[in-house]
Amino acid sequence: MTTFVLIHGAYQGGWIWKPVVEQLIAGGHRVLAPTLDGCAERKRQVRAGITTESHAAEIAELLFYEDLKDVVLAGTSTGGMVMARAAELARERVARVVFADALALQNGEALPDIVKRPTAINTELTSGPSRQDFETRLFADLDPATRAWAIDRCTPHPIAAMTAPVTLERFWDQPWNASVIWCRKSSNPPVAHQRRAADRLKARWHELDTGHYPMLSEPEALARLIAQG
Repeated sequence: MTTFVLIHGAYQGGWIWKPVVEQLIAGGHRVLAPTLDGCAERKRQVRAGITTESHAAEIAELLFYEDLKDVVLAGTSTGGMVMARAAELARERVARVVFADALALQNGEALPDIVKRPTAINTELTSGPSRQDFETRLFADLDPATRAWAIDRCTPHPIAAMTAPVTLERFWDQPWNASVIWCRKSSNPPVAHQRRAADRLKARWHELDTGHYPMLSEPEALARLIAQG
């Protein structure tokens, strides 16, 4: 049995991993898919000061308080940023990291350096797309029922995590058992960005012929790649 901790991206919560969680549990594994501070069912907690680093501290503390060892961390989209920092903070508890069509920023880089979001709706505390943008762009490749289910659960993301540079003091200088999963029909994060991460980490490279939300469009295939590394 392997313990997996799945880290969601922007506008999401642990809910987005539901089909993948079911696949991994059916394979006999233990799976945690926490919702990060200020997101989804924790949206009423949103406030100034929620950052990639505070999200990562939550994950690292989860590993500590649950006394989890030999954990596989899998992050998607902006969850890749959180995953890298959490892995750095809890190095002794992490066996493997999986970037699932995920941001893999270098120390000091910020999301806008890599991804342009022309339809972002910003407030003092949050950032996110319109419902129309979810329907016509972000979730356009999902079947109608899954698209509606997902849109109903999307929430704006804490804005600092979308705009501030990340702090990764040691991650990229350490050896990791790593894999990178690129989704061919996804434009962001760009394939060159994901190739850079794979090259830097000497990671295994996988591809899925789907869009940016493979946990909803291809959960069986994604679960298989996360499990095998």
